[in-house]
Amino acid sequence: MNHPIERLSFLASPTVEARAAATELVDRYGSYSPDEADVIIALGGDGMMLSVLHRYMSTGKPIFGMNRGSVGFLMNDFSVDGLKERLAAADVTRIRPLKMRAIDVYGEAYEARAINEVSLLRQTHQAAKLSIVIDGRPRLPELICDGVLVATPAGSTAYNLSAHGPILPINAQLLALTPISAFRPRRWRGALLPAHVTVTIESLERDKRPIAAAADHVEIRRVARVDICEDREASCVIMFDPDHSWDERILAEQFTY
Repeated sequence: MNHPIERLSFLASPTVEARAAATELVDRYGSYSPDEADVIIALGGDGMMLSVLHRYMSTGKPIFGMNRGSVGFLMNDFSVDGLKERLAAADVTRIRPLKMRAIDVYGEAYEARAINEVSLLRQTHQAAKLSIVIDGRPRLPELICDGVLVATPAGSTAYNLSAHGPILPINAQLLALTPISAFRPRRWRGALLPAHVTVTIESLERDKRPIAAAADHVEIRRVARVDICEDREASCVIMFDPDHSWDERILAEQFTY
């Protein structure tokens, strides 16, 4: 950080562990409102971190997460001691979310943003049947699958990795387009896309094969078409301890077995 860090705001998930951590930290460092704080401290797991990132998107407020949840890929280790010194030495990463515009089968339009990924998933026992268009040019006229997702570098180690998609370095100007249990074409494993493109996914046979679209925690049911692109007007600021930076986590994840 380029200025002294004095005012901290602590936001905790509802779990007993997270709330106890917040009480201990507030007793030690005091607490300001998020609007007044130099840094917002998120306490919980990755779900809490995503919630705080969405809430303070494009405010310029840096978010430093400490793990009081389960996985905690987006979080730093928890410690009460030396917090201001950690913050002063932390690496700062600015990331851009995806913007999803979904139109449902009734013609209603919805917009949402995703820090991790936008995913389309079948709603019933019937496989989804989708078409994929990149910047207005048809690329895959028919994909039969359980679903498909578009992931940011930040989200490439989340659902995308579980679906056997590629891990992307955090500063890569790329998006991962990854199928979920593709049936036809069976050998299609997805694509790496420049970050500036617009991905359009349409539901084929939408009455017989309904699908839902989700941008992180926002879900739209019975969608007919989804347009996905990087939101160049929005950003989030995340802080990590320098010995456990996002680049290091993503690199380490590729050698996990």
